[in-house]
Amino acid sequence: MTSVTPDSLSSAPPEILALGPVAWAKKNLFSDWFNSLLTVVIVGILGWGIFRLASWALTVAQWQVIPNNFGLFMTGTFPSGLYARIWALLAVVCGLAGLSWGVLGRNVSTLFSRSVLIGLGLVCAFIVLFPPTRPSSLKLLPMVALVAIAAAAGRQVGRKFPGIGKWVSLAWFLSYFVALWLIGGGLGLTPVSTNDWGGLVLTLFTAVSGIVLCFPLGLLLALGRRSALPVVRLLSTVYIELVRGVPLVAFLFMGQVMIPLFLPIGSRPDRILRAVIALALFSAAYLAENVRAGLQAVPRGQREAAMSLGLNTPTTLGLIILPQALKIAIPAIVGQFISLFQDTTLLSIVGLAELLGIGKSILANPAYLGRYAEVYLFLAVIYWFFCYAMSLASRKIEEKLNTEH
Repeated sequence: MTSVTPDSLSSAPPEILALGPVAWAKKNLFSDWFNSLLTVVIVGILGWGIFRLASWALTVAQWQVIPNNFGLFMTGTFPSGLYARIWALLAVVCGLAGLSWGVLGRNVSTLFSRSVLIGLGLVCAFIVLFPPTRPSSLKLLPMVALVAIAAAAGRQVGRKFPGIGKWVSLAWFLSYFVALWLIGGGLGLTPVSTNDWGGLVLTLFTAVSGIVLCFPLGLLLALGRRSALPVVRLLSTVYIELVRGVPLVAFLFMGQVMIPLFLPIGSRPDRILRAVIALALFSAAYLAENVRAGLQAVPRGQREAAMSLGLNTPTTLGLIILPQALKIAIPAIVGQFISLFQDTTLLSIVGLAELLGIGKSILANPAYLGRYAEVYLFLAVIYWFFCYAMSLASRKIEEKLNTEH
């Protein structure tokens, strides 16, 4: 009889053989004649497109429209004498971003790996070489350094105090009110009318406000639609189906026109607040369905096991069901947040000068007539950056929570 040693039954995963570039290309791109032909055709089309784009960007495009209006793109008509408050807000965001990075990466062996250092170097080179950011490089480069320093500090603090994460979350929550104070003024700062809010600052403010408001509302609607109480279930279902049947543009116009009709003169909310409310109410209906899908994916046995242990319904929801449902629904929820961020471009229709609206205003200037491609390509890069950042954060959270079953 053949004896089996314990080593032969090791439960360790099989070793992954790393392929070189040539072997990888031969296996994945040129495995047979059809894949080889497909690879050559796709590479040819992509190469031709990249060549045409680079040729246009280097020889035809007139990029002066970007640096000449960079301030408008970023802050709209915000008073230039108060730009220090915007820089202070950026410093707060960079500090918290670095701190969060360090806390989340406190258990990795190397926080500043070679790829991370290369990425930071590319960001610094971009700031120095890109014409619109070059005049502000002396302010932007310290922001990059702040992120790195805060990450290193966050890693050390995270290792020493494992529960620091909840305080970082609280700091992000409080930073919203700090941002509102720095942008709008008051409490010792010079007030700035919301008519002067615009550009990327207004886009980010409305998107973040909409996300913060729509998440709890969507959560309640999802729970209400699965409630055992008929009236609560009916009201939640009617709201979700009614809102999902109305275009967002109509919702925005109703927010601007109808909300003031129900309030006395003098107590009407600001038009930016009305737009944020409309965005949040609209997105909450879609978010509720995403959360409901996560709730339905949680096995019934989880609830039955919690009830057998004597847990009441709120405790079961808060400690057993919702954490699992939200983990499952993370991709769909983040997708809804990205959609909300992109939906802010519709605010220009109701007269708000968000990022796309500022771009349209600049293109209406006779000095920049015909510069559509340059302006819209620049705006597309900005929107892509923030959407990809949210997508990347989603993937990191999924890896952290290990949502695979």
